[in-house]
Amino acid sequence: MKPNLPIHLFLLLAIVTMTLADSAMADPQLQRRVYYALNSPDRPEGDWERDFERRPIEVMNFFGIDEGMTILEMMAGQGYYTELLSAAAGNNGKVYAHNELMAMRMRYGAYEKAMKKRLSNNRLPNVELLIQKSDNLQLEGVADAATLILNLHDLYIYGGEERALAVLSSIFIALKPGGILGIVDHVGSPELDNTHLHRIDPVIIDELLYRAGFIVNSRSDVLSNMEDDHSLHVFEPTIKGQTDRLLIRALKPNYP
Repeated sequence: MKPNLPIHLFLLLAIVTMTLADSAMADPQLQRRVYYALNSPDRPEGDWERDFERRPIEVMNFFGIDEGMTILEMMAGQGYYTELLSAAAGNNGKVYAHNELMAMRMRYGAYEKAMKKRLSNNRLPNVELLIQKSDNLQLEGVADAATLILNLHDLYIYGGEERALAVLSSIFIALKPGGILGIVDHVGSPELDNTHLHRIDPVIIDELLYRAGFIVNSRSDVLSNMEDDHSLHVFEPTIKGQTDRLLIRALKPNYP
C-alpha cells in the first residue's frame, strides 16, 4: 500500500494545477506519470526535500518533455531528475543519465553509490548510465531533448567560454534536428562576482547558446524569485534552494 501523500506534494500539485491550467503545453498524462514518481514508496530518501523548490512537473512541461522521447540528462549527479525524467519519458522512452567518471568518484563515490542504489533491481528500466566526458559524449543525433540543470555556471566558472562551449557543442551533436535543450541556472548580475557566488549572467548564457548553434525558443519565470538580489552565494542558508533561477528552452535548428 502506498504511503499517505506528504503535504508538500499537495502544495506542489496545487501550484502546478494553477500554473498550468491555461498553458497550451500542459500535458495531463505527463503530470500524472511524474506525480506517481514523486509519490513512489520506493523513491530514494531525501528526494522529496527538493520537490517544492525545483517544481519538476512545471519545468518538464515548459521544456516540452513528452512520452516516448529519448532524453539526455547532462551531469545527472545523484539522479534526482533521472527518476522523474524516467517517468516523464514513459515505457516507450529512454533516458541517458550522464556523469563524468571523475564526478562519479568524488566524495568517496557518493554519486556512484547513489546512482547504483537508484537503478538497482531494474527500478528505472528505461534509464541507461552514460559515463563519458561532457565534451565528448559519443552520441550523435539520438536525443529528442537534453537537460542541463544547475551546471552551466560551473562549466563557465571552472573552464571559461572554451569549456562551456565544448559541452554545449557536444549536446548539440547528440540532439536530433529540432531537439530541445532545457537549461536551469542561478541568475547572476554582471556587476557582481559571479565566480564567487556560483551564478551566471543570463546574457552570457544567451551568447554561449548562440555560439554553439542553438536558438533560444522560450523563457519562463516559474523558478524566479524577485526577493533574490543576486548578491548572495547560492549556498548561503538564507537563499539556498530559493535562488532566482532562469529557465530556458533552446532548440537545435531543424535543418532541411
